[in-house]
Amino acid sequence: MSKKKSNNWKSREGIVYSTNDDFGYNTGDNEEEATLPPAQQNLKVMLDKSGRAGKQVTLVAGFVGSVTDLESLTKLLKTKCGVGGSSKEGQILIQGDAREKVVNILAKEGYRAKKIG
Repeated sequence: MSKKKSNNWKSREGIVYSTNDDFGYNTGDNEEEATLPPAQQNLKVMLDKSGRAGKQVTLVAGFVGSVTDLESLTKLLKTKCGVGGSSKEGQILIQGDAREKVVNILAKEGYRAKKIG
């Protein structure tokens, strides 16, 4: 069996040498947050078009949880709305003005969602 090295020297900015035999460099990678149950999520659904060349998107903010759970919720919303979208930085972007539809879908799935704006 070959042991994979976890010695990524490119991510060690500022550290040149250590004399400690038990030294372990902390890269600052944090563990993902545990996903809250849907009933405890406070999601805000709003319309946004700033920085998008005038195109409207439905923005779902306030999701607390792992990236995989965020992506699965994004996929569910995109499928049910029949439009494109994406997820990044804890937010879900759905193309177009689908605020009412998104709030209804989230309510059926057990999430607490509030339409803002």
